Amino acid sequence: MSYKQHYSQFIAKHPDRLHCSPHSHHYWPDVTRQAQLDYWDDSARGVDHKWDEIFGNRIPAVQGHLAKLLNYPRPEQIVFAGNTHELLYRVMSCFAPDKPLHILTTDSEFYSFSRQLRRLTERPQVKVSMIAVGPFASFEERWREALRTADYQLIFTSQVFFNSGLVAPAVDSWIDLVPEQTQVVVDGYHGCGAIPTDLSAVADRIFYLAGSYKYLQAGEGCCFMLVPHQCRLRPEYTGWFADFASLAKPQDGRVEYASDGLRFAGATMDYSALYRLQAVLQWWDEDNLTVAQIHSYVQQLQREFLAIIDASEHSQLNRDSLLMADENHHGHFLTFELASAEAVSALAAELAEAGIEADYRGNRLRFGFALYHESADYERLKKALAAP
Repeated sequence: MSYKQHYSQFIAKHPDRLHCSPHSHHYWPDVTRQAQLDYWDDSARGVDHKWDEIFGNRIPAVQGHLAKLLNYPRPEQIVFAGNTHELLYRVMSCFAPDKPLHILTTDSEFYSFSRQLRRLTERPQVKVSMIAVGPFASFEERWREALRTADYQLIFTSQVFFNSGLVAPAVDSWIDLVPEQTQVVVDGYHGCGAIPTDLSAVADRIFYLAGSYKYLQAGEGCCFMLVPHQCRLRPEYTGWFADFASLAKPQDGRVEYASDGLRFAGATMDYSALYRLQAVLQWWDEDNLTVAQIHSYVQQLQREFLAIIDASEHSQLNRDSLLMADENHHGHFLTFELASAEAVSALAAELAEAGIEADYRGNRLRFGFALYHESADYERLKKALAAP
């Protein structure tokens, strides 16, 4: 089965490259180009009234697609923003700045969260308990032990860790250890659209963050959060979309919020990415392409890639440097931990010279996989690793 024909326009711009960083910058499928033009046309046609189309038709359609994708029973609880950090900080702004805030997290969260966390710890009342992901074999038990031994106001963890590809223990396997009053946020950005995900059991309990930039393939600008049903938190960081239905009423007195996921909405944003996301998810639906099928396809690509790595007997790219505990609990990129950041940078430069685009973080080199890859594409890697 080949899927390259769905990405012909991006591929045509890079005919001599093997793009191995879709976990960072995913190619957009061809259907997204017409979606971009549709947004322009709707804006021209509607002008001030384009919000009727966006809020009346487009947002509910994408909410429905995402709810189906994640087996999530409450599509109205899905709220959109330009990036996940904006949504995350709305959750954080629900906590009074003069009250104690104890946060449980890991040492492998994405930069926007880790940076925000470092800034928050400048407040004397903020305490952070950070659990090391490595060694991964013992991570789940150490995580569960941390849950048992302290009280937290906020828990933040990833579904798939961005710096390794390792899949974290499923939230429904440990949520029973968390008191009802503790807010739980799961960063699903490297899992959504890649790892089959069923949120039905925790739909009324957790916030789930993800977006279109990576495996949902629609580019930057459309992120979303699943908000627990009957959540009554009042984010201090709020905007006019957060009570959109009541805009005609007097805006004085106590600040009110929507009763669904919109209570965590912000303000005016560019919805062209939402149109692109709708086009991708509609394509998947029309072709009966499921996340499970995508995941299976990528796993086969990873096996074929690793067979080339094994045969090359490369001094740096080998099984000893590969961070993978179990292929059945791994995301859509492979990470190799080398001796130093300098070694990674030098090897990445060599690969780029050979037409292979990978990316790196510190001393970790990452190779991503996507539907627009075929096993024959990795012949370029074979040649590059065999070069003297």
